[in-house]
Amino acid sequence: MLDKDQIAAASQVLVQHWRDGTKLDALEVRLQPQSRAEGYAIQAALERQSSGKLFGWKIAATSEAGQKHINVAGPMAGRIMSDTVIADGGAAPMKGNEMRVGEPEFAFRMGRNLPPRAAPYTVDEVLAAVETLHPAIEIPDSRFADFVSAGEAQLIADNACAHLFVLGAPTIANWRAMDLIEERPQITLRGERYVGHGRNVLGDPRAALAWLANELSGLGITLRAGQVVTTGTCHPPLPIAAGDHLAVDFGVLGTVSVGFA
Repeated sequence: MLDKDQIAAASQVLVQHWRDGTKLDALEVRLQPQSRAEGYAIQAALERQSSGKLFGWKIAATSEAGQKHINVAGPMAGRIMSDTVIADGGAAPMKGNEMRVGEPEFAFRMGRNLPPRAAPYTVDEVLAAVETLHPAIEIPDSRFADFVSAGEAQLIADNACAHLFVLGAPTIANWRAMDLIEERPQITLRGERYVGHGRNVLGDPRAALAWLANELSGLGITLRAGQVVTTGTCHPPLPIAAGDHLAVDFGVLGTVSVGFA
């Protein structure tokens, strides 16, 4: 098991690569997490070193396509820091980004706390704690040059490939009465059109949100009011490059867009 010094050292390595925009092959063997729990411990240390504040949470690999993209078997939670949030319609820098994909997502802002507890939260309980629903775009990346072979524990330590995030305006539609499973966001990129599907997000974006609440609960972490949870891509990750513009129309739920510089 990693001790506190090893956890701190591993996080320092990852933070330095984040700040420098550089990549590493792998953490030193003595610093490599061997379990999800150790990966999350390193991730928590990343938060303490960040210049930003905790804005919310992301879920990586909620779709089969997303899992194949980074070669993991299931979803992982990561932290969204305030200094990584890009304004809706703004420009996301591509420098140092090797993953180079954009992901249209359903995001929820919490209205009240969900503290850790022994019993799992139900989907209905988690939804009752939500304040607003937002269209969103995630722009993931990894500090590992070969993120496909880094493995689940190291990718969790690497903040579940969190990089940049775009949050659209809260929807004014009655989203609680809608079947988000069958929502099909219209995506425009380089003049091409793509169609997402709510069912790609762990079968249901609302189920993904509940998964996140329970993952945090198991780690002894409170999902707090005001925090945003983005639930994972509803379309296979879309390749992006500098000069591109990615726009997503979620119909009555709203729109969100970002350019790449």
